[in-house]
Amino acid sequence: MENKNQIEKKWDSNLYDKKHSYVFKYGEDLLSLLQPKPGEKILDLGCGTGHLTNLIAESGADITGIDSSEEMIKLAKQNYPSIKFEVKNAVDFYFSEKFDAVFSNAVLHWVLQKEEAVSCVYENLKRGGRFVLEMGGKDNVKRVIDVLRKTLAESGYKNNSEMVMWYFPSVGEYASLLEKNGFRVIYSAHFDRDTFLNEKDTIEDWLEMFAKNFFEGINPVEKKKLVKHISDKLLPTNIKDGKWFIDYKRLRISAVKE
Repeated sequence: MENKNQIEKKWDSNLYDKKHSYVFKYGEDLLSLLQPKPGEKILDLGCGTGHLTNLIAESGADITGIDSSEEMIKLAKQNYPSIKFEVKNAVDFYFSEKFDAVFSNAVLHWVLQKEEAVSCVYENLKRGGRFVLEMGGKDNVKRVIDVLRKTLAESGYKNNSEMVMWYFPSVGEYASLLEKNGFRVIYSAHFDRDTFLNEKDTIEDWLEMFAKNFFEGINPVEKKKLVKHISDKLLPTNIKDGKWFIDYKRLRISAVKE
């Protein structure tokens, strides 16, 4: 769906750390694909509050973390003061010394300027350097988003329902994008990963963290009614054993700069 009705995402870094830690905890498995080595110069693109950046640092790699959110970087520096963190945008960053690897977990589906992001990664990698990423893939959170959009549209909020916040490509689409920009894809996978929310968390918590912008301009009383309706619609499909889960589909890729 092509639509320019997109607004900048604002992050609550403390809420992210306390209630949505599964985002970076699942990313720990991605490190096995990165295989960081002592002395390697590595960039963590979209580092958030720095937890995975720190795990990479523990390998002995020379790691730098960047994120467009000042709030996230502020907390990352507090959490891990010995690691280099900078506020930089995924579509417009430059380092004078190139990296052996660029790592990115659960970030690039937020970046609609996908060509610019891939180009930045390419330009900041050494020849033969690797790009290891995981992001939302095709049909990621589809059940939730379908109900969200339908509820907003049927309630008179058509513009809100058409907002574009994410880019969820297929394997073929993203591999082609990488190849077009000079990468050789050496590994790719698109897989289901139904993800349980933390204990006692609900779909309302998930919407507040990740889809808050869809409710921009809607008064709090009306927003509460809409969220309750969305929650009721998802009850039959997105609860198992009394816990909410989200229908994540992930895209994981490793590529090399030719």
